[in-house]
Amino acid sequence: MNLLQKTLEGIKPLDNERMIEARNRVNNLTKPVGSLGKLEDIAVRLSGITGNLYPEVDKKMVIVMAADNGVCDANVAAYPQEVSAIIARCMVLGIAGISVFSKLAGAQLKVIDLGIKEELCCEGIENKKIMKGTNNMTRGPAMTREQAIQAVETGIKSVFEAVESGINIIAAGEVGIGNTTTSSAVLAVLEDLTPEEVTGRGAGLDDEGLRHKVEMIRLAIDVNKPDKKDVIDVISKVGGLDIAGMAGIFLGAAYKRVPVIIDGFISSVAALAAVRMASLATDFMFPSHISAEAACGIVLDRLGMEPYLHMNMRLGEGSGAALAFQLIEAAGAMIREMKTFEEMGIQKQEYN
Repeated sequence: MNLLQKTLEGIKPLDNERMIEARNRVNNLTKPVGSLGKLEDIAVRLSGITGNLYPEVDKKMVIVMAADNGVCDANVAAYPQEVSAIIARCMVLGIAGISVFSKLAGAQLKVIDLGIKEELCCEGIENKKIMKGTNNMTRGPAMTREQAIQAVETGIKSVFEAVESGINIIAAGEVGIGNTTTSSAVLAVLEDLTPEEVTGRGAGLDDEGLRHKVEMIRLAIDVNKPDKKDVIDVISKVGGLDIAGMAGIFLGAAYKRVPVIIDGFISSVAALAAVRMASLATDFMFPSHISAEAACGIVLDRLGMEPYLHMNMRLGEGSGAALAFQLIEAAGAMIREMKTFEEMGIQKQEYN
């Protein structure tokens, strides 16, 4: 049995008994019932994920999947493809957006090269290169099925290694020029939507650039005819290595029973792909923010999630997910450190 299949079969439901216990505790903390809103729901789910009434989510890591996309040859991006490698280097140098936000959150940052075109040879970047950029999906499959599975399994392994080192909460990020195009294509296929419905301006396309991007996505789908019932087929034909890798992060987190934070549009499409492979995986995911990229709201709606932050962000990299660490950590601190009325010797009706 390969790692992907083992992981899919090993994802189990949340601990419902622990969640009932957690809800009872949250409802009896020294506050009006429901007064901490979504933080209360987060705390209860953290208990269901970890099986611990007092969950710890203080050992944080952002895992970034870096890969180039051959569809850039079809002129779908506002920036040259070389920018992918530059940003990946900036991440490990500590000067990219995600580097700054990870440091602020007290989170480790791991950057994995799944498919940057050039050889990065940069200390701090983990070399797991599967291919030097995907193929141009407007002319044929972006990658082979085997390469897509390898990318997913690389994401799974990255989580396993993180958890073994003590990490107890993970955020999924990416870097790769052209990946809003691949994400839009994957979303269109999985959810039976038109390219117009799911395609945004990415890093800053003008109106003509947006129209061209839509047509290239339509062409890629027509050329490859991906099977929406087979997620690996969809990713291999019109997706990207970064999407596959992040899907693996979400699956690995569900298998290892650690909370995992979705970033923006690209990350959310990877989360959707993971859920289409293992429906229980959604219970281990937390949305961070709604990206300014047009279709992010569609994806979160299909996942049944409501984002915590509305910041008009569209950087990607895991930047929004890193900002959400503190919200989830606060929920864990609430259930651990606040006292119940009974523990304080207070009659509940006296407080209300």
